[in-house]
Amino acid sequence: MFFGLTEPLFVPEYWAPPSLFDLANKTGFDIESLLFSFAIGGLGVVLYRLVYPMSISPMIDSDKLHGRHQLHRIILFLPAAIFTVLLVFTSLNPIYSGVIALFLGAVATLYCRPDLKAKIWIGGLLFTGLYFVYFGSLLLVFPSYVDAYWNLADLTGIKLAGIPMEELMFAFSFGMYWSGLYEHVYWYTLNPKEIANGQSVSI
Repeated sequence: MFFGLTEPLFVPEYWAPPSLFDLANKTGFDIESLLFSFAIGGLGVVLYRLVYPMSISPMIDSDKLHGRHQLHRIILFLPAAIFTVLLVFTSLNPIYSGVIALFLGAVATLYCRPDLKAKIWIGGLLFTGLYFVYFGSLLLVFPSYVDAYWNLADLTGIKLAGIPMEELMFAFSFGMYWSGLYEHVYWYTLNPKEIANGQSVSI
């Protein structure tokens, strides 16, 4: 949820959304960003396991000693570091800095946790699909929403079914990074489930 506090970095450089009490335009902060970040954080973590039932179990201690895990903590904080560097030392729109940081964070996670490869890539695709449906339903009700509130002059201007390409890029990179974050942080492995006698059984 607290990632919603980064909203001032994106207003008005990326967009200038309507908000309760006009907080976004007055302060850069808004309540909606906190709710949005809370929601996508939960969805990003559980979406893959809703589609592909899995159980989790603690990683074996001996596996934690593998050389690739020496960079465990660095990789966890890599997206924040990359985002900060791009924000300070480049003139990129913040949305592109965020997308690059999340994508590279996901790629770094793939190095550290190759066992999460399917969850990371498919998680990115699943979240993008969900985001596409969510955003598309919004545009059905408010067709001019993007043109009214996005700073399209500073973006690519490319849209897919009316959705800015940047939104879909964010959805994919966020879905990739976030889908494997819980297992990565807490040293869990995924265990596929098989159906036996109508019940889901861990293997």
